[in-house]
Amino acid sequence: MSIALNRKPDLTWLRRGTSEIFPDQLDSTSPDENLEQWLLSSDRPLRVKLGIDPTGADIHLGHSIPVRKLRAFQDAGHTAVLIIGDFTARIGDPTGKSEVRKQLTVEDVRANAQTYLDQVRPILDFDTPGRLEIRYNSEWLSKLDLGKILELLSTMTVGQMLAKEGFAERYEKENPIYLHEFLYPLMQGFDSVAIEADVELGGTDQKFNIAVGRDLQRHFGMRPQFGLLMPILLGTDGVQKMSKSLGNYVALTEDPLSMYSKLEKTPDHLLKQYFELLTDLPLETIPENPREAQKLLALTVVTQYHGEAAAKQAQQDAIALVKGSTTQADSVPEFSLAGIQFPAKLFYLVSASGLCKSSSDARRQIQGGAVRLDGEKVDQVDRTFDSPEALTGKVLQLGKNKFVRFVMS
Repeated sequence: MSIALNRKPDLTWLRRGTSEIFPDQLDSTSPDENLEQWLLSSDRPLRVKLGIDPTGADIHLGHSIPVRKLRAFQDAGHTAVLIIGDFTARIGDPTGKSEVRKQLTVEDVRANAQTYLDQVRPILDFDTPGRLEIRYNSEWLSKLDLGKILELLSTMTVGQMLAKEGFAERYEKENPIYLHEFLYPLMQGFDSVAIEADVELGGTDQKFNIAVGRDLQRHFGMRPQFGLLMPILLGTDGVQKMSKSLGNYVALTEDPLSMYSKLEKTPDHLLKQYFELLTDLPLETIPENPREAQKLLALTVVTQYHGEAAAKQAQQDAIALVKGSTTQADSVPEFSLAGIQFPAKLFYLVSASGLCKSSSDARRQIQGGAVRLDGEKVDQVDRTFDSPEALTGKVLQLGKNKFVRFVMS
């Protein structure tokens, strides 16, 4: 079955959540300089590339942004080419890194890669014939001989490599840069040659790598791809980019209640960006009341990954927790902070509240991810709270059925 290309002049989906398209000669009618003109005039589906390196097991909402744009291209009738970077992941993208990445083993990469497709399945169209290619770049990179590698290396100078932000910073600070790291942009760029990409998607931090792909395509006599860049999503703290290491992330694999509870606390100044990048809702329909907007955002995103029924249940569960009851309408026991000496560590509070029998047990439960505070997982054993005011009214949860609400009296 084939699907007609969407040549409608309304290409608002292309610019939504897009930071930059390059090249982008807005006044040009040439499809070589204007992606919109190519989309309107092409007699074939464009091949749209997105590469994901399986350097970890989980994908968070920040990673979902280019995947969602890939889906938008699918819906317009184009071919999504999702590249699992099982070869490049063994090098590790040096972008934004102040030191060399730890090299992963083949086993590490294979284990991580197994989880990736399941996590993006709710976003991409896996079912329509001709709309998705899944490729592993070991397919071509593992076959490169020394002659081809030398040819790739000859396309760039050391000066050009050092212009890359991360490399420049490390060179200035005299932090080591290893030769294998120079290969990463070239290998990612060669992916574009191998799959004959017309468009490559990525975050704003990927411009250098995408531009290398354009240069290599030109070197091999191909039409250079367009680059389409999307913003880096700020995390739930509203300050730093979403990152698992910073704890300000929402993973695609999180249970509905955890996902809902995090998103309904989205800082007011991030609401527009989150709606634009993480949903398809018209921006003019966002409620003006921030609290209503937070609830709509949470419900919409959870629905995307868990279905409408699970999202509505998560919303009811979150409301029940705030009201002081579990989903079974049992009251949440109160625990007085009056006798606690502050500053107080998390593991001590879990033990003192009676959720665990001992501090050592509390430590194990926290490390195992079983402890939540107001629906958000807390995994820092020694997290410290300076005053009772920081906890009053909040619900501490162990597992699915143990709760206490902190009170002052």
